[in-house]
Amino acid sequence: MLAKFLNQYLISAKGCTMKREKIKSILSSSETGKEILVKGWVRTKRGSKNVNFIALNDGSTIHNLQVVADVENFEEGLLRSVTTGAAVSVSGKLQQSQGTGQNLELIAEKIEVFGEADPDKYPIQPKRHTLEFLRENAHLRFRTNTFSAVFRIRHAMAFAIHKYFNEKGFYYLHTPIITASDAEGAGQMFRVSTLDPVTPPLDDKGNIDYSEDFFGKATNLTVSGQLEGELGATALGEIYTFGPTFRAENSNTTRHLAEFWMVEPEMAFYDLADNMDLAEEFLKYLTKYALENCQDDLQFLAKRLQEEEKSKPQDQKAMDLIEKLQFVADNDFIKCTYTEAINILSNSKPFKKKKFQFPVEWGVDLQSEHERYLVEKHFKCPVILIDYPKEIKAFYMKQNEDNKTVGAMDVLFPQIGEIIGGSQREENLDKLVARMKEMDIPAEEMDWYLDTRRYGTVPHSGFGLGFERFVQFVTGMGNIRDVIPFARTPKNAEF
Repeated sequence: MLAKFLNQYLISAKGCTMKREKIKSILSSSETGKEILVKGWVRTKRGSKNVNFIALNDGSTIHNLQVVADVENFEEGLLRSVTTGAAVSVSGKLQQSQGTGQNLELIAEKIEVFGEADPDKYPIQPKRHTLEFLRENAHLRFRTNTFSAVFRIRHAMAFAIHKYFNEKGFYYLHTPIITASDAEGAGQMFRVSTLDPVTPPLDDKGNIDYSEDFFGKATNLTVSGQLEGELGATALGEIYTFGPTFRAENSNTTRHLAEFWMVEPEMAFYDLADNMDLAEEFLKYLTKYALENCQDDLQFLAKRLQEEEKSKPQDQKAMDLIEKLQFVADNDFIKCTYTEAINILSNSKPFKKKKFQFPVEWGVDLQSEHERYLVEKHFKCPVILIDYPKEIKAFYMKQNEDNKTVGAMDVLFPQIGEIIGGSQREENLDKLVARMKEMDIPAEEMDWYLDTRRYGTVPHSGFGLGFERFVQFVTGMGNIRDVIPFARTPKNAEF
């Protein structure tokens, strides 16, 4: 009698202390016959009056775990509350699947419903939803296969960025989000102010008196951490920033966000050639990391992209997703000057047949259609364009001896165009001040920045990678709003 009691007690204690296992580790182990506990959200439920088959997902993998629930083993009504979207806990025995479509299944012994989901009201039903509909329900779109895959990959890429720079001996520098400087000189910045928006204080000339504001001057959300990053690089040697940036550009294209994340390394003693080498190594590292660590999600997104491409004409179809990533990982990047690129484009069939939407002539900023032609049609590999006209580039870029171009570089990728923009920075104080004057940038407001050229100036370089644009490239998503959890765009700041 005592032995039976102890045995029942031990079984009970084992059940109480059973730890939740993630579905990803369960499916990768293929160990059957053991008691497990899983928790997650119901993707689908099907079955008969005798047995229910529940597809359970906990976010750890694109794959679901099939739960088999014998109806007679559960109290009446319990399984009716296990609907799509419901959150449940299931314990039972793992066994080899008797059906097709999965190797393992969980024979449910106990089911607990944490939170029900009214099937008549729950927006994310087990059917194909448009991406527009899912953007309107961005708070729930993580529960779909597509977006769970996208955001697992986004995490992997963020982790790989930190891993790469740490291995290279770079220091992670947190640059300010609130700033009084406009790094790009574009003026498209969000103002940060605590002044009364209706009756702000005015100065003698009737202008808003920002000396009365919280910071005592006009301040904005940053468009780049580069300028502050240069300060760190000229003391620590090699740094990188990785944080949110903001641009008040009234654009509703598939390529623009008002809030986005930038990766910006800055390196002392790097010239333009060093900068290009780093950018190529960095992008190949990230791409290979995705191929090696995100295969399940990439395979799913690749199949999704293939379905989307079926209805397109052959000449408009996108490259296979996995093939595109391998294309970047395996090919050396071609270096080409802006002037050479203009000549190539001017002699191309699309230009001669007037198929380019935007003009091609020396001095214009290249558009995505031009960049993609160079990568996908002409060179058939990633391209780094250098030596752009100084008139279309920022004030801080190194001026070349021809006095017409600057030591800029843009890395161009298939199907995305520009993925990285960077340059060697102008280290000569006189040239930098003269260029700022040409562009009407007040030198006195940038005195702190100019100090790096006054005291121990060095050749140095850096670049910026738009993180969302890179995640777009890796996932194959066509709209940049679908690779950031909650998109901030004109007239839209939901969630």
